[in-house]
Amino acid sequence: MGMPAEERLGLDIKRAEQELIAAKQVAVRPAGLTVPQYATLYVLAANPGISAAALARACLVTPQAMTVVLKNLEVRGMVERTPHPWHGNVLETRLTDAGRIALEEADERAVRIEQAIADELTAEERDTLRSLLQRCGTAIDRASAQL
Repeated sequence: MGMPAEERLGLDIKRAEQELIAAKQVAVRPAGLTVPQYATLYVLAANPGISAAALARACLVTPQAMTVVLKNLEVRGMVERTPHPWHGNVLETRLTDAGRIALEEADERAVRIEQAIADELTAEERDTLRSLLQRCGTAIDRASAQL
C-alpha cells in the first residue's frame, strides 16, 4: 500500500459528509422531503426560473438525478415548470406555495445542523476550514487529471 491509512484524509472527509447528510435527512424528513429535494427547493427559492441544468450544477448532482428530483417535486405540487418565453426547449422552474411551506419547515430544522457546526468553530476556523476544503478540491482535481 502506497500510503498508510492514518495519513489518508479521504475517509475523514467522507465520514463527515455522511454524518452531515444523515443528520439533515432526519431534519428534513418531517417536512416530507429528502436532502436532494430540500437542496433543490433551497436553491430554487433564491433563483426562481432557473433551468434544470443550472439547478443540477448548483445542487452538485447530475442532470439525470435532478430530472428525477424535479419530477417528484412537481408531482407533489411543490414546483412548477413552464417554458422559457424565448427558449422554448428550456423549462423555467419555480417554487409553488406548497414548496415554499415545505422548504420553510425543513429549513427551520436543517439550519440547526448548520448552526451546530458553526457554533463548534470560531469565525476564523470556519474560514480556515473552507480554505482547506477548497485546497482539497483543487488537489483532487489535479490528481484526477493526471490519471
